Amino acid sequence: MFDTAFLDIPALTGAGGTVHLPGSKSISNRVLLLAALSEGRTTVHDLLASDDTAVMLAALRQLGCGVEENGSTAVITGLGGRPVQQQAKLYLGNAGTAMRPLTAALALLGGDFELSGVPRMHERPIGDLVDALRGLGCAIDYLGEDGFPPLRIRTGQLMLDAPIRVRGDVSSQFLTALLLALPLLSGRDIHIDVVGELISRPYIKITLNLLARFGIAVRREGWQRFTIPVGSRYRSPGTIHVEGDASSASYFIALGAIGAWAEVQNGIEISGLGEASIQGDIRFIEAARQMGASIDASANSLRIRRGAWPLKAIDLDCNHIPDAAMTLAVMALYADGTSTLRNIASWRVKETDRIAAMACELRKLGASVEEGADFIRITPPVKWTSAPIHTYDDHRVAMCFSLAAFNSARLPIRILDPRCVGKTFPDYFETLFSVTRTAQELIPVICIDGPTASGKGTVAAVVAQKLGYHFLDSGAMYRITALAATQAGLAITAEQEAAIASLARQLPVRFSEGKVLLGEQNVTEAIRTEEGGMNASRVSALPSVRLALVDLQHGFRQLPGLVADGRDMGTVIFPDAALKIFLTASARHRAERRHKQLISKGISATIAEIQQDLEARDARDMSRQAAPLKPADDAALLDNSELSIEESVAQVLQLWQRTRPF
Repeated sequence: MFDTAFLDIPALTGAGGTVHLPGSKSISNRVLLLAALSEGRTTVHDLLASDDTAVMLAALRQLGCGVEENGSTAVITGLGGRPVQQQAKLYLGNAGTAMRPLTAALALLGGDFELSGVPRMHERPIGDLVDALRGLGCAIDYLGEDGFPPLRIRTGQLMLDAPIRVRGDVSSQFLTALLLALPLLSGRDIHIDVVGELISRPYIKITLNLLARFGIAVRREGWQRFTIPVGSRYRSPGTIHVEGDASSASYFIALGAIGAWAEVQNGIEISGLGEASIQGDIRFIEAARQMGASIDASANSLRIRRGAWPLKAIDLDCNHIPDAAMTLAVMALYADGTSTLRNIASWRVKETDRIAAMACELRKLGASVEEGADFIRITPPVKWTSAPIHTYDDHRVAMCFSLAAFNSARLPIRILDPRCVGKTFPDYFETLFSVTRTAQELIPVICIDGPTASGKGTVAAVVAQKLGYHFLDSGAMYRITALAATQAGLAITAEQEAAIASLARQLPVRFSEGKVLLGEQNVTEAIRTEEGGMNASRVSALPSVRLALVDLQHGFRQLPGLVADGRDMGTVIFPDAALKIFLTASARHRAERRHKQLISKGISATIAEIQQDLEARDARDMSRQAAPLKPADDAALLDNSELSIEESVAQVLQLWQRTRPF
């Protein structure tokens, strides 16, 4: 997951490949609660790993459930309708799929509980659910503003003489919460009457389907009355698999419709989800087809290609796909006219007011937008503009607007707070970059060059971390090549030059969290020995090896961007880099830094000796025929003699921001 303040997505030009989706959030948290309320053990496969499921699992542990996790599999030992812990304070983040159902279940189970979340959760209405539960005799108090969390739940005196009434026109999660909790009261038929029109019906279908898997056969009279039969009892199915998330699939369905890639004729394939899904958002494929997407659907996979282009404008009632409909709003930027999405009032009570949020951010890109209480109308930009996209701590806003990177103006898109996708799809951006492409010149590169001991490697690594970019330590490349050649039994001589060059072209080198990895081998320390340095010098004298390493270094230029440090990054390897920095710390200051490093390792040396050595090395590097040490003509000179690493990084980021169109 990108844990950065912002993520700049370069302009994208094509898409193709296979996507494996995370498990459905809606199914995951429902299944976890159902398993917790059942007797015995339930093994849940393909469970979504996200913020929402994490808070649900934590809550279940606090309530006394047994929870064993192994990758995407969890084994839940249920409570059998009896909470082990009668008192707990549960923090539920911004997870409505945890807050609403747990409120209902705990109110019926009895005990003393406090439920709270992030500030936005305390702005999301829960009053209609609380009113319905109070009508049953449940004891629930508001700890803040009436109608909103946080809540205190106490043991009440339950009364089941009359049907339970709940509003259906605010959130389907209220009805879902009651349906999941009321089977705990199995002494008689229990009727739930829905007041008003029930929105987001597909999510109720998911709830009913999963209840059946756990032994509860709810009777339904249209969408107005639901009956839980007398004698209902939760029975674990033993094992259950979570489908891939249909809402998350919408971004990649849109991607296939927007991002044609001539070299990849098969478009985007989504595995683990098909048209037989129990999730309502699978019907997003119907809307995408209306806009022109070519979609082949099977029971367990989808294949999407660009069809009509530009996409076709639509006027659509989106009540049946409330979450996925947000993706249509960004697809509308690529349409041949004005698109209208209707019956989306539920957007206003989600993680943020999604109608207002989408309208605001779409306008930033140049679109004309009209919004109403339950609709949004989008006219594509006449002229695309670029701007930082505020994400409102809403995962779906972040994922939707990543698709704006396919704009015809070839402008990058900045996503603020990209970590918010952790709510449902922590690896979303990594997955996006794995199936998209762009022209090499559109992938930004920052080069940080400078003499030995100038701090370029440390500065570059921190800059890369702050931007979420790949990192290239060019100085390590010759050492790694020498080590790999030695491990392969190749003598570092002119006679073995061709073999070493061939080896160098395909070295599986990665730089991660301060480590240098050769395949799965951590070679960080092995390449820093004196012998490693001598072998690196021998390797660098072989011309074809140098050329091979140039090709290898070019391969580090990958989405979303690269920070490269060395002595010739800006002059030889990436002459078209968007930003070039040349560090100019004095030999005296560099010697003092190196002296501190050596002393910390127990190596004795004088500052004068180190300075003399550095000055001699500078002279050799500046006078060598191949790629001499010198600033690029367009490099920014940065004297970091008196600067800390943090101050140097701040200056580089400031210079970088000046190159951005935001």
